[in-house]
Amino acid sequence: MRIGVLDIGSNTGHLLVVDAYRGAPPLPAFTYKEPLRLAEHLDDEGAVDARGIKALVRFVDEARAVAAEKGCSEVIAFATSAVRDAVNADAVLSAVESQTGIRLVVLAGDEEARLTFLAVRRWFGWSSGRLGVFDIGGGSLEIAAGRDETPDVCTSLPMGAGRLTRDWFPDGVPSDAQYEALRLFVRQQIADSLGALRRGGGFDHAVATSKTFRSLARLSGASPSAAGPYVKRVLTRELLVAHLDDLRVMSLTEIAEQPGVSPNRAHQIVAGAVVADAVMDLFDLPELEICPWALREGVLLERHDHM
Repeated sequence: MRIGVLDIGSNTGHLLVVDAYRGAPPLPAFTYKEPLRLAEHLDDEGAVDARGIKALVRFVDEARAVAAEKGCSEVIAFATSAVRDAVNADAVLSAVESQTGIRLVVLAGDEEARLTFLAVRRWFGWSSGRLGVFDIGGGSLEIAAGRDETPDVCTSLPMGAGRLTRDWFPDGVPSDAQYEALRLFVRQQIADSLGALRRGGGFDHAVATSKTFRSLARLSGASPSAAGPYVKRVLTRELLVAHLDDLRVMSLTEIAEQPGVSPNRAHQIVAGAVVADAVMDLFDLPELEICPWALREGVLLERHDHM
């Protein structure tokens, strides 16, 4: 069965076309994506602006056509933090459905964390024991932990790389004062959630997903995506801290030239690295293993389970 998974994230719109078979992992067949930066299209009132809605509608309509062209019998479409938190979310969803015929389901933050956790559990298996999973998106940070396929505890914090960049680094490259203010803010927000997340004990296996973590791992010497999904990739805090000291004083052009950093995300990498550093320090994690599966795969796996 060929299924399209349409993910409207805070940074990117991404259609993943997969072939799903019972008893087998979903096999990617085609991908279509575009940077939408919805987290940066919020006005002062917290509404997605007209330009953001127009770009979203156009992309969803194009993704619908691509899915049909590729033979998808079903398209699972969902949106995350940027739409979820927008004060005009209902109007955004209505515009998309009326103009494209696609109904976007808005995932709650804890549901996003749960589905990402499911994907990571399926990828690494039961031998990982108690999993800790971290995902830095454009609008939010998701954290989940547990021993089963459903996490014991999960949380979503409004600390995505795009959101923080928009709110704290309005001029692009941060000043020392802006950088330090963000660093302390992020640590305080994560620390407020530590008690519930650590109550079940430590992690036997600490894992990271998302483009931000993959970029930071690549910066630290991990294999490129061309090496395939089965190559082990790890982000160590020691190398992250070293790179963060360099990144925070680079121009956006210099950041975009670094390995693993795409030009459309270069402006967000410092804020993302600040969050990653705080996570690893406060949870006492010397390293995180990168998982190639994340939210899209989690949504697909749950749908596949119910087929």
